[in-house]
Amino acid sequence: MIEKPKFELRFLSPKYWLTWLSAGFLYGISWLPYKWQLAMGRGLGRLFYRFVPKRAHTARRNLELCFPNKSAEDIEQLVKRNLENTGIAFFETGMAWWWPDWRIKRKLHLHGIEHIQAPLAEGKGVLLLLFHFLSLEVHARLHGFVQPAVGLYRPHNNAVMEFLQTRGRGRSNKYMIPRTDVRSMLQALDQGEIAGYLPDQDYGRKRTVFAPLFAVEQASTTTGTLLFAENANCVVLPVTCFRRDDGSGYDMTFYPQFEQFPTGDQVADVTRVNRMIEYAILQKPEQYMWIHRRFKTRPDSSDPDLYR
Repeated sequence: MIEKPKFELRFLSPKYWLTWLSAGFLYGISWLPYKWQLAMGRGLGRLFYRFVPKRAHTARRNLELCFPNKSAEDIEQLVKRNLENTGIAFFETGMAWWWPDWRIKRKLHLHGIEHIQAPLAEGKGVLLLLFHFLSLEVHARLHGFVQPAVGLYRPHNNAVMEFLQTRGRGRSNKYMIPRTDVRSMLQALDQGEIAGYLPDQDYGRKRTVFAPLFAVEQASTTTGTLLFAENANCVVLPVTCFRRDDGSGYDMTFYPQFEQFPTGDQVADVTRVNRMIEYAILQKPEQYMWIHRRFKTRPDSSDPDLYR
């Protein structure tokens, strides 16, 4: 596990000055009024749309693959809104890492809390299925006010960014676990912890099967959800966190746990996870992280690249 890191003098090395400058800029902006930051984020997203065509192309292609019945005009409007939400996510990182508790806590609107309280009362761990919505950093911070949790994460190569992100993400939660440390994740679940897990990206061919996701019949889907559910004393329970359209905060919703899961049929089980992902995305498609190349791994390595 990764405890909150301590500051080291080496972080003041000149090679980290640009990192500190960028973090300081984001920290300063984080104190501006919330709706100002939303507006700035939308403006930044419009710049992404215009000047970072690769990201717009990836989002556009994902949407075309998932929703082949949508018109080109509808797809393009959704791409623009998605890039605007991507810009907002940049500023939400500052909110999540540095806002005082009183300021961010009042943005939380909670639903379905009974679904997570029940297994905890029984002494079971909770494998909390999170999805890559663009408010994920805020989601992690807000969750700590409901019930502090642990989470898998990918360590950053930049030592200062690792220091900042680990402290920021752990501010209202317990500790982080590197995503390759399966044993520590299982131990946390066996000890009755809530452990966040994100099963909705393309992680290649290791520990994956191909299952349908929207109109893509064979999407590379991790079996990590099944690994944890089979080998730990836990329940599997989805949660979403959406930014409200009126700028009044975030709706965090806990859903009923998966019953009789897993079944032993890997494709059927991960398809069930994907159906939950679909349900979540359809509620706020513009807030999902479409800029990830979700379908880059093909069933046959010789199959054409869907993003070319």
